Order: sequence, then structure tokens, then C-alpha cells
Amino acid sequence: MDQLGLLARSLRVGIGYDSHRIESGGTMILGGVVVQQGRHFVGHSDADVLLHAITDALLSGSSLPDIGQLFPNDREENRGRDSGEMLSLAMAKVRQAGWDIVNLDCVILLEQPKLSSLKTEMIQRIAQILGVEDSLVSLKGKTGEGVGEVGRGELAVAHCVALLYRV
Repeated sequence: MDQLGLLARSLRVGIGYDSHRIESGGTMILGGVVVQQGRHFVGHSDADVLLHAITDALLSGSSLPDIGQLFPNDREENRGRDSGEMLSLAMAKVRQAGWDIVNLDCVILLEQPKLSSLKTEMIQRIAQILGVEDSLVSLKGKTGEGVGEVGRGELAVAHCVALLYRV
């Protein structure tokens, strides 16, 4: 096998996406960290939009079932479930399938709260859940600049690209 073919079989890219509506009341959890009181993401689990996007990126890159298949929202045990637990279980499946993380690149679209003061804590929490170094997790926050559902503070969106290598 040529070197390019070997490399192509040794690396995979997964893309994850998630979005959740925002409503008043409750606690907003993002990246496994409480980021705001008095507003929350709406969802069946704790609705951590960032951890859901990361989970799907890792599962996608490993050709495993997606987050909705592993943790269906019609199962009572998933109601209010900690997204960090779901990410940890998904990462175990990724490793069982013979893959591990080269790096994650994530983008969060959220009008409020501003994430600059929270990024380090979120990166550390994500790395802890995954059992990797902080330097493998990149996180960027963007706003909607007052435009659309994100800009009006009605919706949060997260994208994640995961580069994986064959163990």
C-alpha cells in the first residue's frame, strides 16, 4: 500500500452539529459548564448543544451510530441526562472501534452570554471528559450580531470537526 493510502486509512474526519432553542428559567449548561442562570437550552437531555455536536463529530468520524441512535429521546433514562456522561460513553465506543482524537475544532453560535471568560473552563472540562490534553480542543464563540434566531437570543448552534487517528 502506498503512503497516501496508508495515511487515508489511518485518519478520519467527523462533523457534528446541534442546535437548541433557548427559554427563560433554569440553568444553561455549555461545554459541561454552567454558563448562565435564568435561561436554559430546551431539550430532552440537559441539552448541552456543544457536547452534543462534539459527540456526533466523534461518532461520525468512527462510522458509529449518531447521538440520537445511541441516546434516543423517547427513552426515559435519557430525560435530563448529563451530556458529559453521553460524551464519555460515546468516546468509549470510539476507542473500542479503534480510534482516538488528533484534535477537535468547535464553533458555538450564541448571542448571550459572551463566552470569552468561560472558554478555558469549557476546554478543560471537555478535555477531562474525553481523557485528552486541553491543547487538543479548540473552541470559538460567535454571535449572530442581532440577526436571525441566534442574534435574537432564541437559539444556540454548535459545530464541531473531529480529526481521528487509527490506534
